[in-house]
Amino acid sequence: MLAFPAPPEHGRTGVSYSRKLSGFTETIDQILEDDRSVHAKQRHTAVRIFERLRDGHGFTGGITIVRDYVAGAKLRSREVYIPLSHKPGHAQVDFGEADGIIGGKLVRFHYFCMDLPHSDAPFIKAYPAEVAEAFL
Repeated sequence: MLAFPAPPEHGRTGVSYSRKLSGFTETIDQILEDDRSVHAKQRHTAVRIFERLRDGHGFTGGITIVRDYVAGAKLRSREVYIPLSHKPGHAQVDFGEADGIIGGKLVRFHYFCMDLPHSDAPFIKAYPAEVAEAFL
């Protein structure tokens, strides 16, 4: 340990799983891919996938390695959402149209809508037309 200024990095790279599972990962991936097109209640559990591998494909390994692989595969296939973060001073702006009753008459008006996402402060103002002259 004295020969290295920092501890050596871990030598394992990539995904590791049991050698007994190595010939069956494509089958498991195909089952999980097919499950995406069916109702959630109809999808395979890890136990059912294990039973299919054991009975139909001659799998001799244990259920734990199948369960671990299925959990990792489901985790890898999940959609990822990146939360939006807005700096102070940034705004989102748009124009829109709406109908309203002004003086007893149905009038179409255009509105300017600005949202300050950092503070969630909205600003909305109605104009007779969506032109620069009305806005200025």
